[in-house]
Amino acid sequence: MLRQRLLTALILAPVALWGLFYLSGLSFALFTGLVIGIAAWEWARLSQLPPLGQLLYPAAILALLASAYHQPHLQYQALWIAAIWWPLALILVMTHPRWVSWWRCPARRAFLGLMVLIPAWCGLQILRVDGIFWLLYVLLLTWIADIGAYFAGRAFGRRKLAPAVSPGKSWEGVYGGLLGTSLLSLSAGYYLHYAWPEMLQLWLITLLITAASVLGDLMESLIKREAGMKDSSQLLPGHGGFMDRIDSLTSAVPLFALLLLYGGL
Repeated sequence: MLRQRLLTALILAPVALWGLFYLSGLSFALFTGLVIGIAAWEWARLSQLPPLGQLLYPAAILALLASAYHQPHLQYQALWIAAIWWPLALILVMTHPRWVSWWRCPARRAFLGLMVLIPAWCGLQILRVDGIFWLLYVLLLTWIADIGAYFAGRAFGRRKLAPAVSPGKSWEGVYGGLLGTSLLSLSAGYYLHYAWPEMLQLWLITLLITAASVLGDLMESLIKREAGMKDSSQLLPGHGGFMDRIDSLTSAVPLFALLLLYGGL
């Protein structure tokens, strides 16, 4: 499994970095749209839609993305949808399995996929227009949060974060992720020559987005649990599916883009 993971990562990482930081405009929109389209197909499977629905669902999402590309104001509106959706997602995760029967409706799970995937794509477009610094920042934030949580959880994990949703995650892992991303915000603030008020603002935003990235991971875990699936697909050997790789980004990217737009940084 480790060998598979390393080989897939060696192939996938250069492609991902090239697409995210070399492409721009329409080519960037198409590249990220392809990723979201594949993730939409996986979400349709997790929603347990019938075979025809598993084809029509990603096609419908791609059509909505095309409309948003040609009407940029829709991209900004999608960020506000994310601001409404993710607090609701937090409630659903925290109260699981109280509303378990609600999750078992394929149409509802499919609808929630719109709230997850479309704002994520829109956030990527908005961040890329401003250059690559903040896009790189939010990507590093999610990666560092994940790595910090993994090692801190293995070393110190005692208290379960959401045992009914993802038994492997612990509060100690969350604290490890927060520590790692705090160091990232300090480094970024120093690089940007921020004064202390701006440094503090960036740190607070970073803490919030770190927590949001954990929620994105938990949200997908909940959907997979109700679908009875360990991974969203087997498209990436050793890593599962595309949705498994971008689950944290689906929450972190749109919320970070929104806070960046209105936070004054």
